[in-house]
Amino acid sequence: MLQGTFHLAFATEDLKRSKAFYGGTLGCAEGRSADTWVDFDFFGHQLTIQQVARVKRPERTWNPDGMVPSEHFGIVLEWEDWHRMRDKLQKVGVPFLVEPRTVMPGQVGEQVSLFIEDPDGRAIEFKAFEKKEDLFRRS
Repeated sequence: MLQGTFHLAFATEDLKRSKAFYGGTLGCAEGRSADTWVDFDFFGHQLTIQQVARVKRPERTWNPDGMVPSEHFGIVLEWEDWHRMRDKLQKVGVPFLVEPRTVMPGQVGEQVSLFIEDPDGRAIEFKAFEKKEDLFRRS
């Protein structure tokens, strides 16, 4: 199987605010940058955030059960790291878009999950599996 590092690029109206959120609040290391863009190490993956004049926020839609924003990105953390991130977000007062919870309890794919929003309204999920091998397990 091919392996790689994920890359995601998006726009912001306020690069300084995005740098404070991704670099300060989430603790992502800043990589290359210029006056109008910045790269972040988002848990081993590359985020490129670009300053633009105006960002149109999409209307928030939810999956059929109404529990997950249908458009989001995120990271699967180690079990202990997820709990540390949850505690950090609570401590610094980041509001949860979806409160920390256990998803699919007792089923294949049981996981803990929480959602927050970045300064431009993008939904970000942090999740973890107690058994890492369950990430892609079907049954």
